[in-house]
Amino acid sequence: MKKLTDIKTDFPGWYQDIIFQAELVDSSPTRGSMVIRPYGYAIWENIQKILDKKIKVLGAQNAYFPLLIPESFLKKEAEHVEGFAPEVAVVTHAGGKKLEEPFVIRPTSETIIYSMFSRWIHSWRDLPLKINQWANVVRWEMRPRAFLRTTEFLWQEGHTVHASREEAMQMALDAREMYKDFVENYLAIPVFSGIKSESERFAGADETYCIEAIMPDGKGLQMGTTHLLAHSFPESFEISFQDKDGTMKVPYCSSWGVSTRMIGGLIMSHGDENGLILPPKIAPVQAIIIPIYRNEDDKKTVLEMAEKLEDLFEKLSIRIAIDNDETKTPGAKFFHWELRGVPIRIEIGPKDVAKNQVVLVSRVEKDKAKKKSFVSIDQLEKALPDMLDTIQRKLLETAKVRSEKLLEKNGWCGSAACEATLKEDKRTIRCLIESKEHTNCFSCNKPSIADVIIAKAY
Repeated sequence: MKKLTDIKTDFPGWYQDIIFQAELVDSSPTRGSMVIRPYGYAIWENIQKILDKKIKVLGAQNAYFPLLIPESFLKKEAEHVEGFAPEVAVVTHAGGKKLEEPFVIRPTSETIIYSMFSRWIHSWRDLPLKINQWANVVRWEMRPRAFLRTTEFLWQEGHTVHASREEAMQMALDAREMYKDFVENYLAIPVFSGIKSESERFAGADETYCIEAIMPDGKGLQMGTTHLLAHSFPESFEISFQDKDGTMKVPYCSSWGVSTRMIGGLIMSHGDENGLILPPKIAPVQAIIIPIYRNEDDKKTVLEMAEKLEDLFEKLSIRIAIDNDETKTPGAKFFHWELRGVPIRIEIGPKDVAKNQVVLVSRVEKDKAKKKSFVSIDQLEKALPDMLDTIQRKLLETAKVRSEKLLEKNGWCGSAACEATLKEDKRTIRCLIESKEHTNCFSCNKPSIADVIIAKAY
């Protein structure tokens, strides 16, 4: 295995090395798409498992809608179709002949979901309606990059319908808060909650709310968005309901989603010159046991201890594994699991068994004196969970300090002309935030209406 590209001098090259060498993805024969390998998919499964519970707490139920959407559906909402037109893939032939009406491969599902909502919603009693879908989508990406921008990717999309604009807006804000809590407390990535400028809004939305993260190279990464959709959306799909007073009304809608882009953010936020560093709450393997022995007698003793520890940690709901691959040296195993970002390595040799102890090695500690600790077997039941909690906390703290140092925050007058000046060096307004520390616009020096985060974007 070749040495990783230097993270300090070539961050994009380092990222590419990590995703392939840590066996997260492989290249695909399908243009712009990636094959997510089992280790990468295990990370996505953990994300999905945790988020799915949180989504259900918001009152949404899971459903599934077709991948193929009649082309006419996208044309019903003019702003929406205009926004997605450059990214849309269209099926024109099937069954050996040309289709009477082409199908769009879903770039997002508002149109087909709202066509169904129009059948399901008749009265105020049917509201609110909250649906979530775990699915794949296709957007014809010009500059693909695994996890960050690919033609096909995995995501979650929530779609809700409400009697009032205020309820739909609150739903979008609640979803954004759910995402923020997840990204910070599980992925250990600090984010800024904000609202998109008009030019950066989702096509067909009145407002787009977001969480934005600053990566170690200073670029901004959109980690999740939620939308208060324009009233034209439900109107276009003839969604209406009879209110309590008997009048027919058009409801208000929200949509919200996150994707496998989160894994890209995870890789960039915490990795180092030795590979991935995964936060314990999301890591497929939280601790790896490395048995070390030289002869058959030692092997039997050490493996017996390793299996006892495996049973103990499984009872504690700690995701544990034993690397008993006899074709690799202990050093090769250390390298392999460090590259894959496992939070804790547990070393057990015959001397450790004799002393009734193990060696715990933290993935986040750079100081060699602090990296290793000798822990009695009797204390492991408390020591290992404590160490996992410490690693989770340190990752967030370190990322916060770095993010604050790289952050470019300034005032903005609200002018599209001032916003456009940023695009000369490929920067954008990532979001407007609640704090207002700057009194003047970054471009024209006129009074500022809001503080904004400015960065080049992934």
